[in-house]
Amino acid sequence: MAPLHAEVSGEGSPIVLVHGFTQTGRLWGAFGDALARRHRLIRVDLPGHGGSSSVETDLEGAGRLLLEAAATAGAEPADLLGYSLGARVVLHAALLDPGRVRRLILIGATGGIEEAAAREQRRLRDTAMADELERDGDLDAFLGRWLANPMFATLRVDAAALAERGRNTPGGLASSLRTAGTGTQEPLWDRLAGCEIPVLAMAGANDPRFVAAGLRIAEATGGVFSAVVGAGHAAHLEQPALCARIVESWLAATEPAG
Repeated sequence: MAPLHAEVSGEGSPIVLVHGFTQTGRLWGAFGDALARRHRLIRVDLPGHGGSSSVETDLEGAGRLLLEAAATAGAEPADLLGYSLGARVVLHAALLDPGRVRRLILIGATGGIEEAAAREQRRLRDTAMADELERDGDLDAFLGRWLANPMFATLRVDAAALAERGRNTPGGLASSLRTAGTGTQEPLWDRLAGCEIPVLAMAGANDPRFVAAGLRIAEATGGVFSAVVGAGHAAHLEQPALCARIVESWLAATEPAG
C-alpha cells in the first residue's frame, strides 16, 4: 500500500497533525501556524484525501500508515494530534502499537457508536452519501451539504477553507466514507481503559455530543479533558489561539523531566 502524503513545516519538537473528513493536511489554519512557532509539524493527508486520495484502507490500516509516516519523518515515538476523523485514526494507531506513540491530543473525538443497530444505520447513511457523491461527481455541492451540518453552524466561511477542501476528489472522499466512516468503527471504549499513553481530549463547548465523548475518553484513559469556550465541532478552527494555548500548556505539563 502506498504511504500517506505528508508535508513538514516549523521547527522544534515534532507533532503529527491528522485532519478531519473533507480536509487535508494543509487545513489547520491559524491553529497550525501557532503550533509551528515551537514545533516541527508533520501534516499528513489521510487515505482518500489530498495527496493520499488514491490510498484506500480502513481505520486500522490508516492507523498503521500514520505510524509509518511518523517514523519516516523522524517523529517516533510520536506526539499525535487528531481532529474528528483524524482523532479516530489516532486512537487506532495508539491502540495498535502504543510503544510507538508518546502522547495523544484529540479534538472532537469519539470511541465509537456502541449500539449495533445505530452503528449500522450510520454506516448505511455514510454509504448512501458516498454513492450520491460518486454518482453526481459534484464536489462543491457535497462540501456545501457537509458544512451545513449543525455541528459546523459556528464555523466561519474563511476558516472552513473551501478552496483547500476542493483539492479532494469525489472518489477519494467516497472511499473514505465507505472504509473509515463513523459507522465502520467498532467501539473502542473497552480498549481505551487499558491505554497508558498521556491523553488530552478537547471539544468545543457548543458541541455537547463530543463534549460527552471527550469526557468519557479522558475518564477511561486517566487523561485530561478541556472544553473550548465559544466553539463548535471544529474547535481548533473556530478558536485557534485558545486551542493552541491549551495544547502548549498540556504538552509542557506532560514533558518528561530531563
